[in-house]
Amino acid sequence: MAKGEKSVHQGHRQRLKERFLKEGLDNFEEHQVLELLLFYGIPQRDTNEIAHELIKKFGSLSDVLEATSEELAEVRFVGENVSTLFKLVTAVSRHYQISCAMKEVILNHIEDCGRYLVPFFYGRNQETVFLLCLDAKRKVLCCEKVGQGGVNSAGVPIRQIVETALKANASTAILAHNHPSGLALPSREDVQTTRRVAAALDAVEVELTDHIIVADNDWVSLAQSGLYRPEECRIML
Repeated sequence: MAKGEKSVHQGHRQRLKERFLKEGLDNFEEHQVLELLLFYGIPQRDTNEIAHELIKKFGSLSDVLEATSEELAEVRFVGENVSTLFKLVTAVSRHYQISCAMKEVILNHIEDCGRYLVPFFYGRNQETVFLLCLDAKRKVLCCEKVGQGGVNSAGVPIRQIVETALKANASTAILAHNHPSGLALPSREDVQTTRRVAAALDAVEVELTDHIIVADNDWVSLAQSGLYRPEECRIML
């Protein structure tokens, strides 16, 4: 890169950074957001053309950030640093949203639970299972990942779910998993799994009050939908 060309690129980078610090990202085009991000993954090259190429190949900023390392490597000058940076962005965003949600420690209504759980699935493209544990006053004790691969797979971690609830000393619990397909519609297998988990938890005196399915920013409650009634799953001890 020639000295004059390098100076032009450095000036452009500084102007774009200053614009972001002054205005935020609200008025940025998607390729400009990506270009700004690429400054930190490709420090010595003009990132405008690379940003355009990425948007052209994948279609949108979100699709770029969700692309695999192998897919990203097909674009010139995009290597391990950029791939790691993109994964870090989605992971940090998820942790940030979870951290914000953790401030709401009392979940009195199902709507509160749904809003609380959504951030835990941000950026996850595999079905993942969480258990939200609450005390008798509906205070959050923990929300732990207890499985990956979906509640319909053979590896539904009933034992880990029970152990998580006992470790938290929970009075009630809510099962949650995501549908990466984008549709939060409960399946028959979702309902059957809910009943099996409820029976296992009931045996250790923990009530499973709901099973929430998340898809993007949408969610569906099986209890609210009438597909799950906790009282029907209690067993006689």
